[in-house]
Amino acid sequence: MVKKVLTWLGLAFLIFFIAYRPNSAADVFKSLGGGIMDVAAGFGDFFTNLVA
Repeated sequence: MVKKVLTWLGLAFLIFFIAYRPNSAADVFKSLGGGIMDVAAGFGDFFTNLVA
């Protein structure tokens, strides 16, 4: 029950954040995307060096 409430509150906050601060929300998602891409590139480099 608590997990469901927290999920809905998180979703509501996300919608509120995007609606009232679209530029800030875009910057946050760009940063998260960049971080995920860095991690993926690190894993790719690791496996390339492991096999080579």
